[in-house]
Amino acid sequence: MQLNPYLNFDGNAEEAFRFYQTVFGGEVFIQKMSQAPGAENLPENEKNRAMHVAITLRNGQHLMASDCLPSAGHVLNVGNNNYISITPDSREEADRIFNGLSAGGKIEMPMADMFWGDYFGSFTDKFGVCWMINYTNPK
Repeated sequence: MQLNPYLNFDGNAEEAFRFYQTVFGGEVFIQKMSQAPGAENLPENEKNRAMHVAITLRNGQHLMASDCLPSAGHVLNVGNNNYISITPDSREEADRIFNGLSAGGKIEMPMADMFWGDYFGSFTDKFGVCWMINYTNPK
């Protein structure tokens, strides 16, 4: 089984994924709403929104997203009910990812050794997405 987080944005999915690409690398795939059937019926200000955006991570997993369509009644409610948890291969990689993604965001817990034995930190990025970085220290 493979889990692929899917995020929703309010018109800035492409911007967010260009930012995520600076941390994760990989190629960003973008389909605009203007490419969808019936796009001629969309308001002009929604045609450039992302219908689907994805980035393939090094382990073959995908981070995916789309923009909401206000004209279809979609409303984005940014909250803390979703986190993306990343388990890097080293403390150095944990720090790199944490420092990269948290830039411009709000740190909830800085990276530190935790009572359960792992190296952990959490934050909300500048786009309102909540992240957890959890490196399992060798026993």
